[in-house]
Amino acid sequence: MLGGSGFLGSAVRARLTGPDLPGRTDRDLGGWTGSAGRISPVLGGGEHVRILRGERSPGSDLTVDLAVATVDSLARGLETLAPDVVVNCAGALAGPASELCAVNARGPAVLAEAMALAAPWARLVHLGSAAEYGSAQAGSALSERAATRPTGVYGAAKLAGTLAVCGSGLDAVVLRVFNPVGAGAPAAGLPGRLAAAFRAAPPHGTVRTGSLAAYRDFVDVRDVAEAVVLAATVPGPLPPVLNIGSGRAVRARTLAEALAVIAAFTGRIEESGGGAGRPVGADWQQADIALATQTLGWRPARTLRDALTALWRATAPEQHRELALRSISTGPGPGSGPRALSAVFGRPVAPVARTRP
Repeated sequence: MLGGSGFLGSAVRARLTGPDLPGRTDRDLGGWTGSAGRISPVLGGGEHVRILRGERSPGSDLTVDLAVATVDSLARGLETLAPDVVVNCAGALAGPASELCAVNARGPAVLAEAMALAAPWARLVHLGSAAEYGSAQAGSALSERAATRPTGVYGAAKLAGTLAVCGSGLDAVVLRVFNPVGAGAPAAGLPGRLAAAFRAAPPHGTVRTGSLAAYRDFVDVRDVAEAVVLAATVPGPLPPVLNIGSGRAVRARTLAEALAVIAAFTGRIEESGGGAGRPVGADWQQADIALATQTLGWRPARTLRDALTALWRATAPEQHRELALRSISTGPGPGSGPRALSAVFGRPVAPVARTRP
């Protein structure tokens, strides 16, 4: 695992070490052997899986920084470890263009080339991003055949990484993840940023944010992790790209109001025309997840409320978690407004006050 300490990587690592891991036997793998002459292990449960960590920090099984690693040095490390599957969760969501390109574009290219030299038998599962698609027509669902027109450096860099993986000739699949939500969501993304703002604001205060007009496909990070595990273990070849999302577009304003309800925040959300942090990009994105369902047997099992609840619980100081859980269980709880919130919570909910300067 590369990037196993990040938001997505932590969820994937937790799933890989958990119970009921999907099975993949030597027969499924066609009897392939690694460079060390060993048969690939049976992946039938967490106790059968050894996770090798590829991180920048010393003490990892493979000390590597994909932003600066060379093909030769990475190939030597992979040859020593002889992995059966490589899962790349490494990525940069925000930062200067040089960093975004180094991690999201150069990194996957170097990894794929090193694997082709040192571990050509291994499957590569790489996490892409819905930002690779760019803008979409309102009301439409993006399939893997949709045109890719990224609107910023982040999306363009992620697309370059996807192209490098898909053109590598490896047994590889790119999981094009839409907007993951859950425990540990970074402040560089909207859900994590809002959670931090609600946590810092007084209950009747004001939270200021950029435009919340865009529609996004929000998916629970635990469902993303399930898709990664299935992609790593399912036998046979996979399509080069698979969409991983909820299959439903939700207005960002609705997500903000739903999280406010969970947080027991009764103040105002002050929305400006411009965004803060990473640009929102497309006004509408909704995933067509039919291909992932067909090839992996995967469907999201959790709701947006589940994801937001997990996010909020994870931000609570330990001494306040019981109170936070009580407010979640007793509090109320796409488009925006009462009807959209009711869709999230399954019962009538009054929206949070809003202002536009």
